[in-house]
Amino acid sequence: MKNTFKILGAFVLALVLFTSCSKDDDPANNDIFVGTYSGEISYKSGDKTIMDEDGKVTVSKVGDTYKFIFGSGIPDISGVTFEKKGDNTYISIGSGVTGITIDAHNLDMLVIKDGQTWTADCAR
Repeated sequence: MKNTFKILGAFVLALVLFTSCSKDDDPANNDIFVGTYSGEISYKSGDKTIMDEDGKVTVSKVGDTYKFIFGSGIPDISGVTFEKKGDNTYISIGSGVTGITIDAHNLDMLVIKDGQTWTADCAR
Protein backbone atom coordinates (compact mmCIF):
# COMPACT_ATOMS: atom_id res chain seq x y z
CA MET A 1 0.00 0.00 0.00
CA LYS A 2 2.88 2.39 0.79
CA ASN A 3 4.36 1.80 -2.65
CA THR A 4 1.01 2.60 -4.29
CA PHE A 5 0.89 5.97 -2.50
CA LYS A 6 4.51 6.70 -3.42
CA ILE A 7 3.85 5.94 -7.08
CA LEU A 8 0.62 7.95 -7.08
CA GLY A 9 2.38 10.88 -5.37
CA ALA A 10 5.24 10.80 -7.88
CA PHE A 11 2.74 10.75 -10.75
CA VAL A 12 0.82 13.75 -9.38
CA LEU A 13 4.06 15.69 -8.82
CA ALA A 14 5.25 14.89 -12.35
CA LEU A 15 1.88 16.00 -13.76
CA VAL A 16 2.02 19.30 -11.85
CA LEU A 17 5.61 19.95 -12.98
CA PHE A 18 4.81 19.03 -16.58
CA THR A 19 1.86 21.40 -16.75
CA SER A 20 3.88 24.15 -15.03
CA CYS A 21 6.72 24.03 -17.55
CA SER A 22 5.14 25.43 -20.71
CA LYS A 23 7.44 28.04 -22.26
CA ASP A 24 4.48 30.40 -22.55
CA ASP A 25 3.63 30.09 -18.86
CA ASP A 26 4.37 33.19 -16.84
CA PRO A 27 5.74 32.32 -13.38
CA ALA A 28 3.62 35.09 -11.88
CA ASN A 29 0.39 33.44 -13.05
CA ASN A 30 1.01 30.16 -11.19
CA ASP A 31 1.25 29.19 -7.54
CA ILE A 32 3.53 26.33 -8.59
CA PHE A 33 6.00 26.95 -11.39
CA VAL A 34 9.16 25.28 -12.71
CA GLY A 35 10.97 26.62 -15.77
CA THR A 36 14.50 26.64 -17.15
CA TYR A 37 16.16 29.75 -18.52
CA SER A 38 19.35 29.46 -20.61
CA GLY A 39 22.08 31.97 -21.34
CA GLU A 40 25.08 33.63 -19.72
CA ILE A 41 25.46 33.06 -15.98
CA SER A 42 28.27 33.89 -13.57
CA TYR A 43 29.22 33.80 -9.90
CA LYS A 44 32.02 35.43 -7.93
CA SER A 45 33.00 34.97 -4.31
CA GLY A 46 36.46 36.00 -3.17
CA ASP A 47 38.99 34.36 -5.51
CA LYS A 48 36.40 31.97 -6.96
CA THR A 49 34.85 32.94 -10.31
CA ILE A 50 32.53 30.78 -12.41
CA MET A 51 31.35 31.91 -15.84
CA ASP A 52 29.23 29.92 -18.30
CA GLU A 53 28.02 31.34 -21.62
CA ASP A 54 25.74 28.30 -22.08
CA GLY A 55 24.47 28.19 -18.51
CA LYS A 56 21.09 27.19 -17.15
CA VAL A 57 19.01 28.48 -14.27
CA THR A 58 15.99 26.47 -13.17
CA VAL A 59 13.40 28.67 -11.50
CA SER A 60 10.91 27.12 -9.12
CA LYS A 61 8.07 28.91 -7.40
CA VAL A 62 5.82 27.69 -4.63
CA GLY A 63 3.28 30.23 -3.44
CA ASP A 64 5.02 33.61 -3.48
CA THR A 65 8.57 32.33 -2.94
CA TYR A 66 11.05 31.65 -5.74
CA LYS A 67 14.22 29.55 -5.84
CA PHE A 68 16.92 29.89 -8.50
CA ILE A 69 18.85 26.66 -9.09
CA PHE A 70 22.01 27.26 -11.09
CA GLY A 71 24.03 24.83 -13.13
CA SER A 72 27.82 25.02 -13.51
CA GLY A 73 28.53 24.67 -9.78
CA ILE A 74 27.02 28.05 -8.89
CA PRO A 75 25.28 28.18 -5.49
CA ASP A 76 21.49 28.45 -5.54
CA ILE A 77 19.49 31.46 -4.38
CA SER A 78 16.27 30.79 -2.46
CA GLY A 79 13.57 32.61 -0.54
CA VAL A 80 13.11 35.37 -3.13
CA THR A 81 9.88 37.37 -3.37
CA PHE A 82 8.80 39.69 -6.18
CA GLU A 83 6.74 42.79 -6.89
CA LYS A 84 4.93 43.38 -10.20
CA LYS A 85 6.27 46.15 -12.44
CA GLY A 86 4.49 46.78 -15.74
CA ASP A 87 3.07 44.00 -17.90
CA ASN A 88 3.91 40.73 -16.13
CA THR A 89 7.46 41.76 -15.28
CA TYR A 90 8.49 41.09 -11.71
CA ILE A 91 11.31 42.69 -9.71
CA SER A 92 12.77 40.96 -6.64
CA ILE A 93 12.14 42.66 -3.31
CA GLY A 94 12.96 41.97 0.30
CA SER A 95 16.02 41.88 2.47
CA GLY A 96 19.25 40.77 0.87
CA VAL A 97 18.12 39.53 -2.54
CA THR A 98 17.38 42.34 -4.99
CA GLY A 99 18.41 42.79 -8.58
CA ILE A 100 16.38 40.02 -10.26
CA THR A 101 13.87 40.67 -13.04
CA ILE A 102 11.79 37.80 -14.43
CA ASP A 103 8.93 37.24 -16.84
CA ALA A 104 7.70 34.37 -19.01
CA HIS A 105 10.59 34.75 -21.45
CA ASN A 106 13.55 36.44 -19.73
CA LEU A 107 15.58 36.28 -16.54
CA ASP A 108 18.02 39.09 -15.75
CA MET A 109 20.00 39.09 -12.55
CA LEU A 110 22.65 41.07 -10.72
CA VAL A 111 22.56 40.00 -7.08
CA ILE A 112 25.25 41.08 -4.63
CA LYS A 113 24.94 39.54 -1.17
CA ASP A 114 27.45 38.70 1.58
CA GLY A 115 30.47 39.26 -0.67
CA GLN A 116 29.04 37.07 -3.44
CA THR A 117 27.82 38.16 -6.88
CA TRP A 118 25.45 36.26 -9.17
CA THR A 119 24.58 37.37 -12.71
CA ALA A 120 22.27 35.94 -15.34
CA ASP A 121 21.20 37.09 -18.79
CA CYS A 122 18.93 34.23 -19.82
CA ALA A 123 15.91 33.45 -21.98
CA ARG A 124 13.34 30.66 -22.13
